Amino acid sequence: MTTLWFEAARAAVAVNVLLLGALAFVWVRNYRSHGARHTLGLLVFAAILLAQNLLALYLYTLHPEFHDWVYYSGSIAHQGTMALNVLETAALAFLAWITWQ
Repeated sequence: MTTLWFEAARAAVAVNVLLLGALAFVWVRNYRSHGARHTLGLLVFAAILLAQNLLALYLYTLHPEFHDWVYYSGSIAHQGTMALNVLETAALAFLAWITWQ
C-alpha cells in the first residue's frame, strides 16, 4: 500500500507538469497578443510552479538517494506528499478548465 501512495504522488507531479506546460503555452500566446500584466503574472506563476514540479519529478524518479529515502519512509510521508500533489493537480485542473472556457 505504501508504494501506491508514492506512485500516486509521482503521477500527480507528472500531470502537474503537463497541465502547467499547457497553461504556460496559452498564457504566452495571450500575453503576446494582449500584453496584459495579469497574464504576465499568471505566466510567472506557471514558470515557478513548473520548475518546482520538474524538480519534484526528478527527485521522485531519477535521484536515487531521495527516491530511496522517500520510498522507504513511513506511509504517513507518502500519504502527505500524495495529498499535497493531488490537491495541486485539482487546483491546476480547475485553472486549466477556466482558462479554456
